[in-house]
Amino acid sequence: MPTILRDDRADRLWVRLHRPEARNAIDRAMVDELHEVCDELEREPRILLIGGSDGVFAGGADIAELRDRTPADAREGINSRLFDRLARLPMPVIAVVDGWALGGGAELAYAADLRIASDRARFGSPEPSLGIVPAAGATWRLPRLVGEPLAKHMLLAGRVLDAREALAAGLVVAVHDPSELDAAADALVDRIAALDPLAIRHTKRLIDDPTDDPRAAAEAAQAECFGSPAKYERMTAWLDRRPERKNA
Repeated sequence: MPTILRDDRADRLWVRLHRPEARNAIDRAMVDELHEVCDELEREPRILLIGGSDGVFAGGADIAELRDRTPADAREGINSRLFDRLARLPMPVIAVVDGWALGGGAELAYAADLRIASDRARFGSPEPSLGIVPAAGATWRLPRLVGEPLAKHMLLAGRVLDAREALAAGLVVAVHDPSELDAAADALVDRIAALDPLAIRHTKRLIDDPTDDPRAAAEAAQAECFGSPAKYERMTAWLDRRPERKNA
């Protein structure tokens, strides 16, 4: 049985984690299937939405598998390599979090560019209670997202953030009723998809991959955009719509 469900559209791909018998716990089969998604989106970029099912985003990594993993498995970075790859996809990745996002499930959400949640979403990192560390992104992504003090409270003391706390901390960009969450996520994608794909790809890269010379990197990206026919067409359309306004 597949561990993810897909909904393919022209400008986006919906992926739903689908292991209802295990609260969508992330196992090796799911990791492999998500790598296949990455293969596809690296070749043909689209916006990716990742959601859960049955009121659960992901209840963590599969503990039955984790229990038997070895030090060599840890060094392989089974989950962290996948989450890094998802984070590097050319177009934005949106985590659509309904219900629990724990452990590896939370780290999967942290790897997304944006997170949108239902009012029953919960984020937490129980790894130390199981004798392991949150090694697939929480220790470096979460402090950047919510600040070091709150991240340490979550990672060292087991604090769980509910949806409203996550919104106040900036971890999620919006909170909705569960019945409205998917529509809100699609509306967010509609806003992104209306923008120029080349400009979005460059903007994401400039944010995520800072260099020693960010100005030069931004100028190089802008030069490519300036050479794109889409830039001229979009600016012409903007000027035609708003003749009274001539400045960006």
